[in-house]
Amino acid sequence: MFRARAFTVLLACTLAGSASAYGPIGHQIVGAIADQRLAGTAVGKKIAVLLDGFTLEKASVIPDEIKGWDKNGADDPNIFHYSSRPRIDTQLRDFWRANQPTQEADPIMPSHHWFHYTDVPVLRPQKYADGKVGRTKWDIVHMMRYCIAILKGAEPDENARKITKPIAIILLAHFVGDIHQPLHVGAQYFDEKGEAVDPDQGKPGLEDQGGNTIVFRHTPAVAARTGQAQSNLHGFWDNHSVMANLPDLPESMPKEERRAKTDEAKNALIEKFTLQEPANWRMPAELALTAYPEAWADEILPLAREAHERLRFTDIRPKQEGNHQLAAGFAEEKPAADGVPYGEWAAQVVHGQLHKAGWRFADLLEKALQ
Repeated sequence: MFRARAFTVLLACTLAGSASAYGPIGHQIVGAIADQRLAGTAVGKKIAVLLDGFTLEKASVIPDEIKGWDKNGADDPNIFHYSSRPRIDTQLRDFWRANQPTQEADPIMPSHHWFHYTDVPVLRPQKYADGKVGRTKWDIVHMMRYCIAILKGAEPDENARKITKPIAIILLAHFVGDIHQPLHVGAQYFDEKGEAVDPDQGKPGLEDQGGNTIVFRHTPAVAARTGQAQSNLHGFWDNHSVMANLPDLPESMPKEERRAKTDEAKNALIEKFTLQEPANWRMPAELALTAYPEAWADEILPLAREAHERLRFTDIRPKQEGNHQLAAGFAEEKPAADGVPYGEWAAQVVHGQLHKAGWRFADLLEKALQ
């Protein structure tokens, strides 16, 4: 399950793997909804103190930003730091040092990259707890539980992972978005013939890393909107499916004007999401707060399964990546029973998940910090 994912920025939906669920804009939407939901509350004020004034919107992108430290280390004087917030910067550096990238299969020190996802097989309907393949003690479900326990005081701030209360908030600001992106929760596994298999049923298979090793060939309609004939499947969900919920701006538009109009549309969507309560976002009253991440993963696994079922996979073959063998190949959309094209369906899913994630993040912080 261990992925060597590259750090990508918004719209860098190339054939390289994408690391950030929803890309910066998607994460910012989730964090900004929580900012607005908690504005003026006691918990909101407590968060402002803990984060030295960083907003949750800003916090939501930091766990991807610090992947920029991976090459030369967190103390490289020539790389960016959060100099305006020295206390937070020190804690982030401590966190990075305690969770440096590694390719070891069973390391003493995990990679902070692993905290962003879990790879539950999606061939058949199942829940997170139904099997073992694709789940580890360092996956997003486990790490979110750990962060929640730190905020509630059930785990000490002084811990091996160097996750303090401020760092726990920063991680959760990002992970809540991650866990609501279907391909950060489920993955497809293939045998040597390229046929989908369920490794939890005794049929070993190579995974597609939540679509990271799959090249998605676009339909003419999607190609016209994105300006690309194909993209990384995971990156399609991270970026294109978010941008499909914002105005389609012409390529000829000047860069600064494009950015301004995108920000304006993003802020309008945030305001809409903040004012309108999403359907079915609440967790059962009897459910423990630390059980929320697994419940959210279980809820989104059917979407991860459908995200694969709506596609036809071809030329699936083994691909060596470091010490691991993966399943690489191509995908194209199949005619859908509901008649909805894949791009439209994915955009609708992302619209609903971003909305839920923002409200759920605010609610999680209220309950953990009250």
